[in-house]
Amino acid sequence: MKSYKEYIETLNKISKAITSDLYLEDVLKLIVTLTANVMKAKICALWLLDEENKTLKIKATQALSSEYLKERSLKLGEGIVGYVAKSKKPMVIADVLQDERYKEKTLAKKENLVSMLSVPMLVKNRVIGVINCYTTVRYDFEESDVQLLSTVANQAAVAIENTELMVKTKVVQEELETRKKVEKAKGILMREQNLNEEDAYNLLRKSSMSKRMHMKDIAGAIILSYEIKQGKR
Repeated sequence: MKSYKEYIETLNKISKAITSDLYLEDVLKLIVTLTANVMKAKICALWLLDEENKTLKIKATQALSSEYLKERSLKLGEGIVGYVAKSKKPMVIADVLQDERYKEKTLAKKENLVSMLSVPMLVKNRVIGVINCYTTVRYDFEESDVQLLSTVANQAAVAIENTELMVKTKVVQEELETRKKVEKAKGILMREQNLNEEDAYNLLRKSSMSKRMHMKDIAGAIILSYEIKQGKR
């Protein structure tokens, strides 16, 4: 059904996408599109797990069907997607209409979905989502199909994990920058207005609230004004 060359080319393209400057949503859309093409699948969909609510929602798909694109969610352990996420193991379904665990039979009839391959997205054995592929004719997914989709799923998981880490790192850096500026501005106010530390901080906070500006910006303005007075700017 598919050649080894196609597998390698697809994985290479996905690897390049993950290390590119594309936004995460674009990377995930490219992943499902490339995967659908190489798997000869009608639909390839990527579901992400909300660990707090224990629910899975579709994050990316190459499907154009309005029915399939409708927002919906599954609980962890619910349906095929929920089961794969909970068990952290791939699952092959020969005919989704004949499997009692499959929850969306009406949609499957409308979209003519038959066979399904579902694999977990794992980062260090932590599941963050699931990728599904559907065919419109009965197909016995082979071990090579499972391996390919599992590799794709884990590449996608790494991309998502890296993006989340970058966001968290950025937030931490911004918090540290804010603290440094606030501390510096507080020191200036203490010297310039002969205030104690608590009063200087309260003055910053009140200015932030009254002017509806972030405290970092208020602190930055105080520092800039002080440096201009000192001839440092």
